[in-house]
Amino acid sequence: MLSSRLCRRLQRVVQWRSVGCVSTRRVHCSTQLRMASGKLQPAKRATGHGKNLWVEFVALAMETKAINLGQGMPDFGPPQHLIDALCDCSQEAKNNQYTRSQGHVRLVTALANMYSRLMGRQLNPMTDVVVSMGAYSILSHAINAFLEEGDEIILVEPFFDCYQPMAKIAGAKTVFVPLRPQGQYAGHSKDWVLDPGELEAAFSPKTKMIIVNNPNNPLGKLFTTEELTVVAELCKRYDVICLMDEVYEWLTYSGTKHVRMATLPGMWERTITVGSAGKTFSATGWKMGWGIGPEHLVKHMQTMHANTGYCYPTLLQEAVARALEVETARLGQPDCYFTQLAVDTERKRDEIAEVLREVGLEPIIPDSGYFMMADTTPLGIKFDSGNDEPYDFQFTKWMTREKGVATIPPSAFFSPANKHLVEKFVRFCFIKDDATLQAAYAKLREWAKELKSEKKT
Repeated sequence: MLSSRLCRRLQRVVQWRSVGCVSTRRVHCSTQLRMASGKLQPAKRATGHGKNLWVEFVALAMETKAINLGQGMPDFGPPQHLIDALCDCSQEAKNNQYTRSQGHVRLVTALANMYSRLMGRQLNPMTDVVVSMGAYSILSHAINAFLEEGDEIILVEPFFDCYQPMAKIAGAKTVFVPLRPQGQYAGHSKDWVLDPGELEAAFSPKTKMIIVNNPNNPLGKLFTTEELTVVAELCKRYDVICLMDEVYEWLTYSGTKHVRMATLPGMWERTITVGSAGKTFSATGWKMGWGIGPEHLVKHMQTMHANTGYCYPTLLQEAVARALEVETARLGQPDCYFTQLAVDTERKRDEIAEVLREVGLEPIIPDSGYFMMADTTPLGIKFDSGNDEPYDFQFTKWMTREKGVATIPPSAFFSPANKHLVEKFVRFCFIKDDATLQAAYAKLREWAKELKSEKKT
């Protein structure tokens, strides 16, 4: 039997919990009333971006344990001297504290030295460079520093999927101009081109910026000097800022050359070039990006960065600076990491193209980058007509679940009006360890055998 004292205590606990529940209900009702009043509603610029391609398809790959040839990241480590630099500089106390907001002095100096050589002009590390949280943040800083309500921004398609929401958040109107395939079968990235007349029609007195991804993701197109000149002349005529996303700048293949927009006549003054340590050193998890350009443009991006992230981790900046110093001294030499990575990745490009052909897919051979689009049309696979998802989304999900190889649907890189250009394609990422690729090839070749067996019967 419980003592009277214990009984009274239990009664008080019950009463307290009862009051607490009532109180909780009152708080919940109060919250609902405040939400109904609209004061807890998000700003318009924060709505309409809830669905994220990468969250959805990376989760699917993990759920199905498929071999992930979708997300654009290596599954091998960065160069050893970068890791060594990180370990060494972590022992120095100063590298574990805040650094200069616009970019660690040693890093912006290393970047200025490298890009001075690449662009044929002397860059000022303090005024012509800004470092932030990945190329994502650099793009965001550039867009938000210059675009506002009523401005227009031209996106050359295919475009990386963050461009459009960033422009919307800034209040700008997006205008799309696609690369279009030339010929019955455009089997090479160079076969996809801009129509000069269509591009010019996209410019207006309201146009303030254009974004060009060169080398392009997901197509792997490398724009020629002639193609870039068409864009440059329109930028100068309409007084437009050119935002060049060049994060795959080192991954160009035999017989090609990466031409930098900022080096064309009259374009340094109006071009912001975006680079990435993650892509440069195969260390995507480091999430470090930089913007290169003239002081009158970069200073506003520096302001945006200072008032959002303030500064990027000192330790990582110091390590990347040391690695860039090593590789800048090796530029153009066989032992340069950038050269070695391109040579090895080109080999993987050629291998995956052959395997995709074995399955019956028709690859578009890229001149650059580490993605390959492939046409699924020859397979003739059909899906439930009641599904309103684009065909490439359905195909990608089906292949991930049924064939154990995860890819990405490229229509996500196009505006609604132009998704039809790639609705029967999928995108493969081939910057993977050889063991990963061989495992994927085994699954794809097994699929090829199944298809041949079906044809015989």
